[in-house]
Amino acid sequence: MPETIQYAPLAEFRLDPRNPRLGTWRPGDPLLSQEEVYDQMSRWTLPELATSFLESGFWPHEAVLCVPEDLDGEDALVVVEGNRRIAALKRLQRTYAGEEQSRTWRELVGNRSPPEGLFERVPYMLLSNRTELDSFLGFRHVTGIKEWRPPEKARFIAKLIDERGMSYREVMRRIGSQTPVVERNYIAHCIFMQMEQAHGLDIEKVKDRFSVLFLSLRTRGVQEFLGVESKFGIEPRDVWPPIDAAHMENLRKYALWLFGDDETDPVVMDSRQVDKFAQVLASEEGVRYLEIVPRPDLNRAFTISGGNREELYELLSQAVVLLQHALSTLHLYKDDDRLAALAGRLLETSDQVGKTMELPGR
Repeated sequence: MPETIQYAPLAEFRLDPRNPRLGTWRPGDPLLSQEEVYDQMSRWTLPELATSFLESGFWPHEAVLCVPEDLDGEDALVVVEGNRRIAALKRLQRTYAGEEQSRTWRELVGNRSPPEGLFERVPYMLLSNRTELDSFLGFRHVTGIKEWRPPEKARFIAKLIDERGMSYREVMRRIGSQTPVVERNYIAHCIFMQMEQAHGLDIEKVKDRFSVLFLSLRTRGVQEFLGVESKFGIEPRDVWPPIDAAHMENLRKYALWLFGDDETDPVVMDSRQVDKFAQVLASEEGVRYLEIVPRPDLNRAFTISGGNREELYELLSQAVVLLQHALSTLHLYKDDDRLAALAGRLLETSDQVGKTMELPGR
């Protein structure tokens, strides 16, 4: 990282059209114009930054990090870290110039004059290229204290893979994560991009619940339903497109059940229900129920899919193991009244289990 803080007028800075918070972007896609980038960033939560600038100015230790890049055929000072700060400054400047229509921003400025040099001396540090900043952004926004939202993390990981040509392991080392997490983020990002291209999907709902998409991909049921199980354990360059033509209809159903639309609530209401959902997708009966019923219930689908049976296997297996463990020392305390009472309850319960299962002799 550079150690020298430099200063430049606000007009010289360009907002980053490749910022992971702006949306999906792949090499070869056209970049957003500066006005389009500003329009998106101006909707972010900026008033608290603007208030800080008006009260205290722009502190040098909050200098933005920039790289020199070509934008629209011109050399530009592109902000890679600190876009919210620059967007807040630009909106403040437009407010003072009478170009801002928002009542909130006009009231924010009021009759106050901006601190001296606020728009003329903006502190920044200059790096030679984006690669120098990858590790910093990864630790700060993916695994660090100022975390991006889940889709933004996935976009950043995808950028390192698609633009830098990194492997999952190289990204893991760069940002301080775990390789399986990096892999799942990248595949989730690619699926999200296919959803953006598909017709009839409410992509904003997917974006708001991206973490549920990410979590669901750890389950075998979801992987097989979407046909993406073969996309795990391979090189990232071979992932695209993650969903083949034969599974596109399944992708639409998956998106509707997981995220809902304007007319239908999602079947999965909570990330803790992802495992149940995967169990349903692994069952023909469960999927058929979701397809036929106008407003399906996840718990009902789970029962139909035999999910309760798996839970019973697990519960009774644990009970047998624990009971066998208790038997190893139970004879040492056979005169204990409390243990005797518990043993009596155990025998009653065991007898009831036998009758329910219609076991011989019960």
